[in-house]
Amino acid sequence: MIAASARRVDLGDGNVTEIEQWGTSGPILLCVHGITSSRKMWTRTAGYFVSRYRVVAYDQRGHGDSAAVAGPMTLARSLADLAAVAGVLDGPIRGLLGHSWGGAVALLGGREIRAERVIAIDPMVHQAAGTWAADFVDDLRDVLGVPPQQREPAIRTMFAGNAPVEVDAKVHAMRALRIETIEALGAENGADAGTWDLRDTLRGYPKPLYLAVADPSDSVILPADLAFIRTQGGRNVTIEVYTGEGHTLQRTAFEKFAAAADRFLAD
Repeated sequence: MIAASARRVDLGDGNVTEIEQWGTSGPILLCVHGITSSRKMWTRTAGYFVSRYRVVAYDQRGHGDSAAVAGPMTLARSLADLAAVAGVLDGPIRGLLGHSWGGAVALLGGREIRAERVIAIDPMVHQAAGTWAADFVDDLRDVLGVPPQQREPAIRTMFAGNAPVEVDAKVHAMRALRIETIEALGAENGADAGTWDLRDTLRGYPKPLYLAVADPSDSVILPADLAFIRTQGGRNVTIEVYTGEGHTLQRTAFEKFAAAADRFLAD
């Protein structure tokens, strides 16, 4: 395991989160996790990049050590939390990296914070109306219905087959996660009404963006929305579809993704 340091950061609304940093020198790679994940999901990524970057990650609201953080689950609040974290970092942020929900936050953050480049892994660009529960809530009800102090075996069973570091990260992310948090994330962003829609955010994107997209069979990006990004994203947007890889392609295609991200950051 590579050494890491952690500290608490004030989010500006009376709540705090914990950030973790791997490495002590170089530009920053700031990482934003998705639903049912936490800052720990970036441990493997940190191991790959730590010789060249300071890799920084934090717990989004409701996840990991921020499971009890109060306040809205809106994307606007998620963006404010990202800005609060970025605001305490010393030095250039070479890359802003996000997955899924975190990918949506990274896309928004790329327009707002001082990141030079953005990497979004299968981000939630546009949620189809009426599908939030089926896509992101129903499969979690059983495991999150277990009391937190009894939950770890169920989580480990749910993610059996993944690398141990990935399973440990899921335990950290979900041990105190509440189903109400995931429900609120959808409800407060109008997901079932079809108003979770970042397509305009991607129109003529203002800085280099690498969009790593899962196989169409498992991607959360709708085919029509991917076509929109191809035509409207502009010359800063690079799209790569990882054929045969699922939504968490940073796990299942780690070496390929890490190498592609490394090249993109070095350009």
